[in-house]
Amino acid sequence: MKAVIVGYGSMGREVERALLDRRHTIVSRVDPSPGCGDVRSLDEGILRSGEVVIEFGASAGVLENARRYGAAEIPAVVGTTGWDGSREAVRTVVEQAGSAYLWGANFSIGAHLFFDLVERAARLIDTLPQYDIMMLELHHNRKKDSPSGTALTAASRILAASTRKRRIVDTKLDRQIEPDELHVASLRGGAHPGLHSVILDSAFDTIEITHTARNRSGFALGAVLAAEWLVAGERRGFLKVEDFIQELLKGRITT
Repeated sequence: MKAVIVGYGSMGREVERALLDRRHTIVSRVDPSPGCGDVRSLDEGILRSGEVVIEFGASAGVLENARRYGAAEIPAVVGTTGWDGSREAVRTVVEQAGSAYLWGANFSIGAHLFFDLVERAARLIDTLPQYDIMMLELHHNRKKDSPSGTALTAASRILAASTRKRRIVDTKLDRQIEPDELHVASLRGGAHPGLHSVILDSAFDTIEITHTARNRSGFALGAVLAAEWLVAGERRGFLKVEDFIQELLKGRITT
């Protein structure tokens, strides 16, 4: 598989290592920052020389990049976060181009096991009013979005499973929390690659479900496996990482 890496920061470098470990070829590393990557901007020639794009870049470039991928007819795996407001615009671009675009806030297989456990736990306590549920997430001091996309994904899974929690609150609370609010607290500092903890708490005991990333390599490997899935299946459309994960966890994909 010939891959174009868009965004050659920490995650881009991890993606490169994962691609090479799985005997793929790097066509180009694209990053607008001086001294990073091979080139500073995308052009159709670069994209047409590859078979797939893996993007972990800045959210401001997501929509324009999607247009370029569609024009070049190259499938893309996008792990960039913080572009919720552009989601429908990107979807429209992908559908009009008839291209393949797989996106997600988290490509770690372990994180998706975490999401599944969290959703099941929320459903189990839904009829147990003595238990409340909340979330804490921790990331390094360079992370630009808060709460993390992973935290928001976990929170949405909780809301989907719960009849008691209907709203996410991700800001500082200077009041008593309402019963239907799910509080998602964020902490930034140091070099931590990522921790997400869902807490089920009662007057009697506490249960915690925690996913702790040791490094970024698990995220990168997941993105590369998703790219292999996208290319091998010649898939099309505006796809979520969950579409890939569902097949992986059912044993339909060989890694």
